[in-house]
Amino acid sequence: MSIIFKKNNAAPRRAARKYDLTDESISPIRVILWLAWPLFLEQILSTMVSFADTAMVGALGKNATASVSISNSFVFLISGVMMALGTGITAYVARSVGARDVEAAKTYIRHALILLAIVGLPVALVPVILYRQIPMWMGADPEILDTASQYLLITSCFRLFSMAMMVLGSVFRGRGDTKTPLHINIFVNILNVVGNYILINPTHTVNVMGLNLTVIGAGWGVNGAAASTGFSWLVGGMALGVMLFVKDDPTRISLKDSFLPDGKVIKRIVRLSLPAMGERFCMSFASIIIAKFINSLGTVAIAAQAVYSNCESISFMPAFAFATAATTLVGQALGAKKPDLAQKYNRTTILLGAGIMTLAGIGLYVFADPLVRIITPDEDVIAMAKVCLRIVAFIQPVQTMAWIYAGSLRGAGDTKWPFIITAVCNWAIRVVGVSLSVSVICKDVLRPVTDAAVAANPALLSTLTVAMAASVVCMCVDNLARCVWIGLRFRQGRWREGIAD
Repeated sequence: MSIIFKKNNAAPRRAARKYDLTDESISPIRVILWLAWPLFLEQILSTMVSFADTAMVGALGKNATASVSISNSFVFLISGVMMALGTGITAYVARSVGARDVEAAKTYIRHALILLAIVGLPVALVPVILYRQIPMWMGADPEILDTASQYLLITSCFRLFSMAMMVLGSVFRGRGDTKTPLHINIFVNILNVVGNYILINPTHTVNVMGLNLTVIGAGWGVNGAAASTGFSWLVGGMALGVMLFVKDDPTRISLKDSFLPDGKVIKRIVRLSLPAMGERFCMSFASIIIAKFINSLGTVAIAAQAVYSNCESISFMPAFAFATAATTLVGQALGAKKPDLAQKYNRTTILLGAGIMTLAGIGLYVFADPLVRIITPDEDVIAMAKVCLRIVAFIQPVQTMAWIYAGSLRGAGDTKWPFIITAVCNWAIRVVGVSLSVSVICKDVLRPVTDAAVAANPALLSTLTVAMAASVVCMCVDNLARCVWIGLRFRQGRWREGIAD
């Protein structure tokens, strides 16, 4: 997809429609939807695959679900380093494309690969080395410790390629190409689902239209899910890297180009990315502390957290698409010296996102029960996850508005204030709120809560559900405060100055 997006009226047959994202004569709604729909489809696919993954593992029992999810907060912490660098690269690529500076865009794209090597590889080795300690730090029960450790070790061996998918996907989106990551993710996620089915389950017979067919399987259980996930990351990361060299685009790079690190370019990217990195760290550290409180409530609570989070991720699909589109559009508009167009894109994206996410929230509330039942058959987990999901349904439009405002600021190069706002709200509202909620509501409950204790005292499940619900309310209040504060920051208009070199 070219960085110059024009309507191609003379193109033969079914040529793809392309737009100049900085052309003020084109309807902003049309441009936003055109840019966002591949992101939306990509998120639909990823979420459906996540659903399938969790359901396949969930069929093995709540211990398997807890084993897969217990280390997520720590993994998100270290992955946040590369996600933050991707934020800086996206902003600079988008501005370069908007300014029609092809060579500058190529320079930033090459440095995305350089930073993957010099930063991503050491970061990816951390969970490989600490694969046993991380689940222990997160409060894994002895009954799931071995399985959780093995899952983390296997997936961590492929972690660099997962990071490559984050960073290189950001490169394509920064230059306005949202279809290439979509096409690659379609293949990768299908590969992951098929791999899960084959590697998790043993050889078995299925009945298709009256015919009994034998399906060969490895029967590796949780380890099979880890192997399939890791291999799909490998394929996806390598495919995105190859496309940077072969896809027909003015910003296509070549092996003949210089890949020597440029200190000034790296410093520029890192300087812009540091606040985003701090934001990720704050969110991840907050998630780790919250997870430790939730984990102390036992395996049912851990599994319920994983189940309702996967269900809520349905709502992240349009939210992520609109927020990412806002980052690209604001960045390219400012690169073209059109701040009024950037503001128009933000305003229109907010209206579209809030409207769609209101409908999504209604869907989460109404269909909470069948959604959680897709993932787990455990009635205790279903009861707890269903309550949590219906609470987060109310915050969906507000959460999306916060994402879009933050995405717009990042596209303009203002990464500092989203960091400050996120850090304050996450810690002052979410962490303090969850810690107080769990401590007060479960003050008479012996922790960590064991499955035996829940089985012996059915009333205990109600207490745990109230504690989980209170923690979700704290998260909703956090999102509301962030939306108001980030919205006020955007309305001040200082972002119009763009990225300072």
